[in-house]
Amino acid sequence: MRKIGFIGAFEKTDLIIYTARILTEVGKRVLVIDTTILQKARYIVPCIAPTKFYVTEYEGIDVAVGFDDLESLNGYMGDIENDYDLVLIDVDSYEKFDSFEIINSERIYFVTAFDSFSLKKGIEIIGTMRQKIRMKKILFEREYTEEDDEYLNFLSLTYPIEWDEEKIYFPYDQGDLTAIIENQRVTKIKLKNLSEEYREGLFILTQEIVPEIKTAEIKKAFKNI
Repeated sequence: MRKIGFIGAFEKTDLIIYTARILTEVGKRVLVIDTTILQKARYIVPCIAPTKFYVTEYEGIDVAVGFDDLESLNGYMGDIENDYDLVLIDVDSYEKFDSFEIINSERIYFVTAFDSFSLKKGIEIIGTMRQKIRMKKILFEREYTEEDDEYLNFLSLTYPIEWDEEKIYFPYDQGDLTAIIENQRVTKIKLKNLSEEYREGLFILTQEIVPEIKTAEIKKAFKNI
């Protein structure tokens, strides 16, 4: 099982669910864990009888909501280590960063827009860590500039973060937002109505998570969703 962490205060549930859907299409067994304070997955992923904590299936993805740590999730489900190829974890607090052992993830992504709350709260999540953390930035911005990135680097200067040189960029496009809202309304994951730039970001992210999958297979998955 490979664990992938998505850290930050910016809303990233849809990004993670879409990524998971692509991964299932290429044959991976995927669990998404929403550990966030608002638990948005509780409201956008359909579930017949949601309780305080539960696991539900959505378009081939298992989605876990309401668990406090890996131990309680394993107690509920059994040994997830052998049941899944990939576990994608959505985190927006340093408590859950610890309890879900994000530091041991194969990859850690820092997801943010450039409003002050997303930036500063996002950095605060990993601010208590003493061990150096290597992360890649996933940036949501309508018009990205180097000054934005420099400001993020400045905010994180005193924290134990080692940034990857490469970044993944998603345009904060109103057309994509409209498409995502429509997908939520019909409870269906569809990639075809997203912008080419958004789909390109998803493609790059998927390639990084499963480098063993051929590019042609990932492209085929996109066409099927």
